[in-house]
Amino acid sequence: MATVIFFHSVYGLRPLEHEAVERAQAAGHKAFAPDLYEGLIARSIEEGFEFKDEIGWPTICERAEWALAGLPASTVLAGFSMGAGVASSLWPKREKTAGILLLHGLATIAKNARKGLPLQLHLADPDPFEPAEDVAAWRQAADRSGISAEVFTYKGGGHLYTDASLPDYDAKAADLTWKRVIDFLDAIDAKG
Repeated sequence: MATVIFFHSVYGLRPLEHEAVERAQAAGHKAFAPDLYEGLIARSIEEGFEFKDEIGWPTICERAEWALAGLPASTVLAGFSMGAGVASSLWPKREKTAGILLLHGLATIAKNARKGLPLQLHLADPDPFEPAEDVAAWRQAADRSGISAEVFTYKGGGHLYTDASLPDYDAKAADLTWKRVIDFLDAIDAKG
């Protein structure tokens, strides 16, 4: 079984992340979703950015690192939107990670990225937070790095299209995303 840690979006730890954990566990994997906001849950994206700024990026990333303590070095780093950035901040320190899973957000590719490292990226198309030119530049950087990146885009939904509590939600895109995520974790487990 693969071990995966899901880092939440700017909204905080909500049903979306709990659902991700439940889906991964139901497929036979170990999954975790730490609360990097220590109980704060935003009612709007604006409030979420206020929480992020009040807590501070270094503290958020430090809390994420603490959440990884005791988990296997091979733990898959996964993140929703802002959480993709959190995963990215940890990636250079987790050279033995079995994979990177980015949902609704781009993340900086680690300079020490292992050749062939599996990575999945899932984005809305278009995504107001990830302009097409940024996605194109990211794809080029991924190709140059030698990681094994799969990029999936989904038309119709908004930025956080897997979150059933938001107007962004797109059931068809969300279902396909979760199928691909579980396939990704299953493939990592098979390489074990």
